Amino acid sequence: MEGSEHTHGPAHRHERGHERGQEQGGHRHGPGGRWSRTRRRAAHLFTPHAHGSADRTDRVLESSARGLRALWVSLAVLGATALAQLVVVAMSGSVALLGDTVHNLADALTAVPLGIAFLLGRRAATRRFTYGYGRAEDLAGVVIVAAIAASAALAAWTAIGRLTDPRDMEHIPAVAAAAVTGFVGNEWVARYRIRVGRRIGSAALVADGLHARTDGFTSLAVLLSAGGAALGWRLADPVVGLAITAAILLVLRDACREVFHRVMDAVDPGLVDTAEEALLGVEGVRGVGELRMRWIGHRLRAEVAVVVDGDLSVRRAHRIAVEAEHALLHAVPKLTAALVHADPAPAPGQADPHLALVHHRTAS
Repeated sequence: MEGSEHTHGPAHRHERGHERGQEQGGHRHGPGGRWSRTRRRAAHLFTPHAHGSADRTDRVLESSARGLRALWVSLAVLGATALAQLVVVAMSGSVALLGDTVHNLADALTAVPLGIAFLLGRRAATRRFTYGYGRAEDLAGVVIVAAIAASAALAAWTAIGRLTDPRDMEHIPAVAAAAVTGFVGNEWVARYRIRVGRRIGSAALVADGLHARTDGFTSLAVLLSAGGAALGWRLADPVVGLAITAAILLVLRDACREVFHRVMDAVDPGLVDTAEEALLGVEGVRGVGELRMRWIGHRLRAEVAVVVDGDLSVRRAHRIAVEAEHALLHAVPKLTAALVHADPAPAPGQADPHLALVHHRTAS
């Protein structure tokens, strides 16, 4: 039977309970008083897997803290790299190295909007922003993609300018050393950001890591152009610069795809398959109806309708929904919230209870 986001009939809104638990200091499913809360706390100490509101909040804060740590560490590394390059720029007057230095500084500054997004994402949901502020992270990803595009434009503009106005390069060994420093610093930052971004599920941080990698390519361009200048080829710098521009455009394409998918609520189809398999393994679940998943920042949410026996009591249907959510939390990585709706299995001669909603779905 088709699922519904409206909870007409037995349903489980465990997510709402978690949010109330955050505001009221605990997770409350019914009366019990101080002794009941004491028993729950004692049981929590000896339970290996916990999915209460405090546990989920801790995991979210921990992932945001990892993202912030990755940003500040990479900012320090890129800042030190740019300062070292600035010294060589002052010595050599290399325009190519100056462009690479400015590029590295721009990459370091992309940590600012992403850092703000991580801080916003840690704020609690409100009655206006009922899903929280995780979307700020996706908006930061758009800013980072724009920065990569600007980097590609700057690299192309500089290369074309060098083609029309070739210049000799001075202090070539120092320029080459600075280029190697820029590449090593950017590649380290790129690997670090991408690894942490994928671990916490942050598409924006992954895109920022890809941006750092493009800056590493730019540093390699400076190195190759320095080698060409040492051999007496004045056009080495602009020719290599154009090749690097093409490489930056390829990285831009990948970053655009990743951020676009996240903004459009795309998820890996394998996650949907995993979720369906986990739900069908829950005792009492006779089928899986509508299943939706979306990323909000680096947090994954799910909404699903499961088919249960129509003769079950509300309490039994609720218990199955709880077990279904529990199975999802264990099976789907980075899932922090799920809304499970229990639909009764269709019975002969009975009308579909969702018929009253059909005209809402088809209305334009």
